[in-house]
Amino acid sequence: MLNNYSTDIELWLAVRMDDQSAFNILFDKYWVKLYKTAFYNNGNEEESAEIVNDIFVSIWNRRKELEIVSFPAFMQTSVRFQICKRRKTAKLKLVYVGDLPSENQSQFNEGESRVSEQELTAEIHEYLYQLPKRCQEIFKLSRIDCLSNQQIADRLNISKRSVENQLSVAVKHLKSCLKHAMALVSLFFLIQK
Repeated sequence: MLNNYSTDIELWLAVRMDDQSAFNILFDKYWVKLYKTAFYNNGNEEESAEIVNDIFVSIWNRRKELEIVSFPAFMQTSVRFQICKRRKTAKLKLVYVGDLPSENQSQFNEGESRVSEQELTAEIHEYLYQLPKRCQEIFKLSRIDCLSNQQIADRLNISKRSVENQLSVAVKHLKSCLKHAMALVSLFFLIQK
């Protein structure tokens, strides 16, 4: 049965028909390549393995709905997406948790933390909308789509320096707004005591 599949697309079509052995072939074929890509980008062995395993679990769970034309391209894109997603999550946690007094950090459970992250993300988006449209666009391309400054410059037909300047403006604005918001929250808790 394993010899019936000569291409990745044939294997993928078999996976879509719930063929576990075809999935195992794809897993064995791509796991090491994807792991190396993940490790090259984040330098953490455990996290790299976790990223690749999560991708394969997701693919198996969504096999009926995914339309994959090029399996290697899809997998490489998935790895890069997961790395960007984890970096964004880590940055948000650092911004939020880093501003909390240390005695309060232990009082948060994971559910509260997720809600807090969602609220912070919504607040950041609200502050972003205060920026000029072009500045918003550049910030989103950089921080959400994980494009490099040169990629953004090429896409928008502007200089790399303009991208850097706009990102600097956006980051300064967000830091200022978040510091102001944290000061208000601190003041609120002082008044409540």
